[in-house]
Amino acid sequence: MKRLLLLVLISICWADHSDNYTLDHDRVIHIQAENGPRLLVEAEQARVFSHRGGNVTLPCKFYRDPTAFGSGTHKIRIKWTKLTSDYLKEVDVFVSMGYHKKAYGGYQGRVFLKGGSDNDASLVIADLTLEDYGKYKCEVIEGLEDDTAVVALDLQGVVFPYFPRLGRYNLNFHEAQQACLDQDAVIASFDQLYDAWRGGLDWCNAGWLSDGSVQYPITKPREPCGGQNTVPGVRNYGFWDKDKSRYDVFCFTSNFNGRFYYLIHPTKLTYEEAVQACLNDGAQIAKVGQIFAAWKLLGYDRCDAGWLADGSVRYPISRPRRRCSPTEAAVRFVGFPDKKHKLYGVYCFRAYN
Repeated sequence: MKRLLLLVLISICWADHSDNYTLDHDRVIHIQAENGPRLLVEAEQARVFSHRGGNVTLPCKFYRDPTAFGSGTHKIRIKWTKLTSDYLKEVDVFVSMGYHKKAYGGYQGRVFLKGGSDNDASLVIADLTLEDYGKYKCEVIEGLEDDTAVVALDLQGVVFPYFPRLGRYNLNFHEAQQACLDQDAVIASFDQLYDAWRGGLDWCNAGWLSDGSVQYPITKPREPCGGQNTVPGVRNYGFWDKDKSRYDVFCFTSNFNGRFYYLIHPTKLTYEEAVQACLNDGAQIAKVGQIFAAWKLLGYDRCDAGWLADGSVRYPISRPRRRCSPTEAAVRFVGFPDKKHKLYGVYCFRAYN
C-alpha cells in the first residue's frame, strides 16, 4: 500500500481536471492507482515551533484518488497519536470519523481539527503544556487504504542541570522526573539537550534524559570531563537501571504565565521568612525553573542572591559584569545554605489568572 507513483505538474495549463486531483491554484497531483496507493498523506512542515501556553497547528493534508474511492463509499478516519521517545508506544491524542470526534487524556478540551478544506487533517493544540513537546503522527484511513505523516512539535525554552539538596548523583530516573516537575519543568529530551549544547551549555555532571539515557554537554573539553584532547559534544553514558542508578537530571522549561521578581525587603531573610514574605506579597517563592525561564527568555538580570523554593540560593545574570558573573551570562548557584541563615533575599512568582 505504500508504493507511490506521483507526478507533479507546476502549471495547471496542462491539467486534465477529469483525471487529476487539484491541490491548489498552481499545483496538480496525479495519484495513479493501478499498482500504487490511492491515498497520500503529507505534512507541509516536518517541525513546528511554539511555547508553553501558546496555540499551534500541526499540519497534515491527505490526497485521494476520487476515481478509486467513488463518491464517499468509505468514511475517512483521521487519527492523531503522540510517539514516545523509544517509538515503541503511541499515545492517543485525537480521532475523527464523520461526526464522531474524540480527544484523549490531557488533550481533552484542547485539540480539534483545523478543517480548512475537505482534505485538511491538521490538528490544532491550544494552551500548550511542557508535556506536549514531541513527535506526532497523523494517520488517515479510508477503506483498505491508509497513510501517515509525522510532525515534530518543538517548544521555545531553556534546559538546565539540576540536583537536590542531598547533593550530586542522588536521583534515580523516577526521582529525576519528579524533581523537574517540582521546579516547574519536565525532564529534558536528548534533542533539547543537544540544542542547548549548541547554544553553549557546558556541564560536567551526567544527568538523566527523558529516554532513560544519561548524558552531559561539553563545549570546553577538559581533563575532569572526558579528557582535554576530546572533541566538544554531548557525552553519552548510555542507558542505566531507572530504579537503582543515580545521577543528576537535565530539566526543560518554557514561558510562564506570571511575574517573576526579586522582592524588595528591608532585611535579609531565613528560608521560612522568605516563603512567608512572598505569601504576604500575594505570590509564592519562585522555583528553579522559573528563574531559568526569566533569565533565558526574558533577559532577567539581578545581582542579588535569593532563596528559591527548593532551598537553594541563586541569582540570574544576563549582562556579565564585575562581581556579578564577570565572564558569562548565567544563573549563578550559591548553594543550599542552612535555612536558618539570614543572609539572602528571595525571588517570588505571582501567577496571572
